[in-house]
Amino acid sequence: MAARYYCADSENGDHVDDPSGDALSMLISDLNDSDNTFVVISVAVLDEGGYEIVRRDTTRREHDVTVENSTDRIAGDLTKRLAARAS
Repeated sequence: MAARYYCADSENGDHVDDPSGDALSMLISDLNDSDNTFVVISVAVLDEGGYEIVRRDTTRREHDVTVENSTDRIAGDLTKRLAARAS
């Protein structure tokens, strides 16, 4: 079994590999509502097959979770959503 690997990234460029509880706490406490404009997209492989896609945008109050089997559909949907944000 491969080792699990986690990282945390902040909008200001901070990157922490395998963050400790203290590091996560510090990153969270640095969040603010004036320039925290992150869009979070997460794609995870499901044990039963397929992928779980999580999309979150707090500035637009959006948060949805879907399951998809086609990587082409996932990539197309994410590309369209990001392009729509720019317009």
